[in-house]
Amino acid sequence: MDSKQLLTVSEVARRSGFAASALRYYEREGLIRATRTGGGQRRFERNVLRRLAFIRAARNVGLSLEEIRVELAELPDLRTPTRADWGRISRSWRQRLDEQISALQALRDGLQSCIGCGCLSLRSCAMSNPGDVVAADGGGAVFLPPLLRRVSEGDER
Repeated sequence: MDSKQLLTVSEVARRSGFAASALRYYEREGLIRATRTGGGQRRFERNVLRRLAFIRAARNVGLSLEEIRVELAELPDLRTPTRADWGRISRSWRQRLDEQISALQALRDGLQSCIGCGCLSLRSCAMSNPGDVVAADGGGAVFLPPLLRRVSEGDER
């Protein structure tokens, strides 16, 4: 590829909205690729911008990096997703989005009384969770829909 068509890390960061550190991380994780100049500086093909847009959308849907890696690995030769690829992949996200919408509606509707933390700090906890019996179901807000209770990357100890 013509070196004039290649983008620097700072150009990709500016155009994609990702921090340069995120670009380096995604490259280490094999989600994007870069070439190196003679001096070792990263250069990205322009199609990396579409790949990064795909990654951003997938993260916003709630996919983990591993799930994104699996989706991108199904593409031939690590190419950027086409419209047909995007349609196939995003169809599989529809159920996940519907579940997230339902979970968020349940959270919204329950906020005025209790979000189910098991803390016994509200009067309703004495009715909903007498004797803190919910503690046996695990830590955290156990009354929340499971989707809103899952551990996110980086939250593990």
